[in-house]
Amino acid sequence: MSSAQNTPGAGPTAGKVPVTIVTGFLGAGKTTLIRHVLEAAKGRRLALIVNEFGDVGVDGQILKACGIESCPEEAIVELANGCLCCTVADDFVPAIEALLAHPRRPEHIIVETSGLALPKPLVKAFDWPEVRAKLTVDGVIAVVDGAAVAEGRFADDPEAVLAQREADAAVDHDNPLEEVYEDQLLCADLIVLNKADLLDGDAVARLSAEIAGQVPRAVKVVTTAEGRIDPAVLLGLSAAAEDDLANRPSHHDAEPDHDHDDFDSFVVEIGATRDPAALVARLAEVAASHDVLRIKGFVEVEGKPMRLLVQGVGSRFRHHFDRPWTPGEPRRGALVVIGEKGLDREAIESALAA
Repeated sequence: MSSAQNTPGAGPTAGKVPVTIVTGFLGAGKTTLIRHVLEAAKGRRLALIVNEFGDVGVDGQILKACGIESCPEEAIVELANGCLCCTVADDFVPAIEALLAHPRRPEHIIVETSGLALPKPLVKAFDWPEVRAKLTVDGVIAVVDGAAVAEGRFADDPEAVLAQREADAAVDHDNPLEEVYEDQLLCADLIVLNKADLLDGDAVARLSAEIAGQVPRAVKVVTTAEGRIDPAVLLGLSAAAEDDLANRPSHHDAEPDHDHDDFDSFVVEIGATRDPAALVARLAEVAASHDVLRIKGFVEVEGKPMRLLVQGVGSRFRHHFDRPWTPGEPRRGALVVIGEKGLDREAIESALAA
């Protein structure tokens, strides 16, 4: 793994700790990919900052439960503000300083953004004097949910848009999902087309070509399933992205801020279940009925010592027992629900409680 490290004395990034930013829309597979990187680190000291959109830190808990020697629990920092770049002074800088002050100073830091984050403002944060002096953005990795893209999740139906325009020319046709997705691609130094196992070969080739065509510079697209990829492919890109902002266009370059007003998030408390499969079927039905983008969280299963992890993208769900409940730990079932603005929270909560 030594090839993935900056060479001392080589260029303006010498002596700085490299940082890899992993971006990608809700459910693309960022956490799974990072887990594989940690497992294959071969003793290299890594640290991780996980930024989530929602009050239940699901991704951070998943990674802390791994027990991976190269990234111990104290080297994993969870930030639940949803937008790291908005809170650089309050959250990001203190988190970085704490990691760098650790006796086992990390050799590389990985930042997992929330699925709704725009990566370019975060890269801009590395231009802060306090940050630039210590860190460099080794690369921005955009993880893409191949199945979701193939299903048209991030593209408008041209006929539907035309019908809306004919009905009311004043209707705003901006697609916030498409804008976030495209901004993540446009900022990337490497694009990982994940979940290729859910597509046939022709679809993978077509999507790879389409994605490459959306990025106005040479960016490699690699395909993977379950986020399995050699860390050497992801770490050691030496992009110094903070010095290359002009080549990373964004839909939001002209905007003074970049909030999440287009999206809603809330937590639903959920009681113990006897039948995980029936619960997941109900979740999929609720997601489809209310156009929910993402549901993820932990649930208690009656009579089982293990905690059930549930994750859904649209109406596609997966679930498995991730770890035992620890002694004295409240067996609290909680699911984060994320969707576009206007989610009917009351109806969703009622449906899940039924």
